Amino acid sequence: MRSLQRGRISEYLYGRNAVSEALRGRRRHRRLYAAAGIEEHARVAAIIQAARESRLPVSIVPRDQLDRMVGSVNHQGVVLETSPYPYVDLNALADPSPESIVLVLDHLEDPQNVATLLRTAEAVGVRGVVLPERRAAGITPAVVNASAGAVEHLQIALVTNLARTVDELRERGYWIIALEPGAAAQSLFVAPLPTPLVLLVGSEGRGLSPILVRRADVQVVIPMFGRITSLNAAVAGSIALYEVVRRLLSGEERRTG
Repeated sequence: MRSLQRGRISEYLYGRNAVSEALRGRRRHRRLYAAAGIEEHARVAAIIQAARESRLPVSIVPRDQLDRMVGSVNHQGVVLETSPYPYVDLNALADPSPESIVLVLDHLEDPQNVATLLRTAEAVGVRGVVLPERRAAGITPAVVNASAGAVEHLQIALVTNLARTVDELRERGYWIIALEPGAAAQSLFVAPLPTPLVLLVGSEGRGLSPILVRRADVQVVIPMFGRITSLNAAVAGSIALYEVVRRLLSGEERRTG
């Protein structure tokens, strides 16, 4: 939910995990709202204490006021009025370390899939995430909530042209790995995954656009042994991210070239 008040744009984040993580993030917060009657609940009390310690105004209000603020969602009795999500410039992902990972999402439209991938990305410590400006799910309050607030600790860049962005990242020293089935694809578990790397994950149904697949140094696929023939984007991307981390932790991959 977003509103414009006195010339400034506010977003309303909801859910205890999302609000708790946002309070530790980079946004400029304006007010915390908590539903009357649950302010003594341990988790809510901790959120209120954290807000007050950072000198953020706190309002205890009727639950139906929160309902009006964020609509028919499970806000769990807490809403945070804050600034819009602080996207970063692509330059923030420059000068990668030897183990840097950047996740590029090619026009994923399902907020739940995006949120799941961003939560995994934060868990594995990616350097950053790249999203297209159009025809894709952005960082909305729903995505923040579904990611349990993980997005508040990520560096996410919005770009107008994914292909050009991938080229720029290659010039900065990243290897390009495309998660996409095809004749040229190797099993994720045996293919080389040199780092620093960019992992390209395609949209639901359509997969990666051919223009991005052609830019890949390595094309990988997750082998399937059951009767279904594919995994959704969130599951596949999460498996791939953890395979990269497994290689790094075991010392199997070293940067080459």
